[in-house]
Amino acid sequence: MSGYVVIVLRDDAGGYGAWSPDLLGCVAASRDYEECVRLMGEAIAIHLDGMREDGDPIPEPTAVGALLMPAA
Repeated sequence: MSGYVVIVLRDDAGGYGAWSPDLLGCVAASRDYEECVRLMGEAIAIHLDGMREDGDPIPEPTAVGALLMPAA
């Protein structure tokens, strides 16, 4: 299965922000992790629709996986 990797970060205030390295400018934010992930899914769909409407090429996903490594 291929798809876009999404990075979700927690900020100092406890909220969450998400972005994708393959889709510059495509972001989402929320106070709730699950909502942030849901909003990012919607943002990706809107972002790709806009790119199609503008005639821009849709970038191929470049990531082959993502890992959460334990802190040393």
